Amino acid sequence: MHLGPPVLAAVACDGAVVRKVHRAGDIKIIPAGFSRTWEVADAARKLSIRIGDRLFETAADAMNVSYDRAAIGPRLDVRDLRIEYVARALAAELESEEPAGRLYADSLGLALAAHLLRHYAGATHPRMSRGLSQRRLRHVLEYIDESAGRDLALAELASVAGVSSSHFNVLFKRSVGLSAHRYVVRRRVERALGLLAEGELPVSAVALEAGFANQSHLSVWMRRIVGTTPGAFRHGAQTFDRIRNRANLSDGGRLELLRLPTPEEEAYEQARRGMHL
Repeated sequence: MHLGPPVLAAVACDGAVVRKVHRAGDIKIIPAGFSRTWEVADAARKLSIRIGDRLFETAADAMNVSYDRAAIGPRLDVRDLRIEYVARALAAELESEEPAGRLYADSLGLALAAHLLRHYAGATHPRMSRGLSQRRLRHVLEYIDESAGRDLALAELASVAGVSSSHFNVLFKRSVGLSAHRYVVRRRVERALGLLAEGELPVSAVALEAGFANQSHLSVWMRRIVGTTPGAFRHGAQTFDRIRNRANLSDGGRLELLRLPTPEEEAYEQARRGMHL
């Protein structure tokens, strides 16, 4: 997929030739076994994504279709918003200092493989059941809680559920209302909140213990999910503890607090009581 400024280029594959000004988002689909030539008038920036047979086979299995490599032919001039979205998401993941992990990358790769099979090989998607059974869902959720501190793979969770990888992602979302990746992140944030409230570990150690790449990675997700930072949340927790310790009962048992909570303390209390995980 072309990423940079417009550039005049010619691409040839399987006897077809396309010569045009390539713009950001222009896509070429070159199946395995085909060679192509690329001639460009100036420096060009592009993203190449290679999808292996195993990924296609996993997607085809979930779609209940047979996988035939020959079914997808070369396409030299494609505009496809779904492919562009997945490609840009993968590029951002590769360049990020705080990658979301294997589960996220696996999900994107399977989504791309399924899209190519459905729209460029004529495969149709069967109707799926409502979601995972209660027994399978319970096993998966327990496994996530036990393993939330490490990098989980989509195939790993699918194996626990006893379904294929791409099928699992759809069924899990129907069962929980969130993708597997987003659910895992929320559980990690919940674990981080508990560790921050305890106040025993530095924030950097809390991030690693909860399964995040580093403190900055934790901060990004806490802002998205809770609306506050680890430091502000911890400050709120510590201040509330001090207020409770310094509060005194007088005038027939009336509880008198020494002052009103700050915005940071309110953020802590709201997150503690009302975070929807």
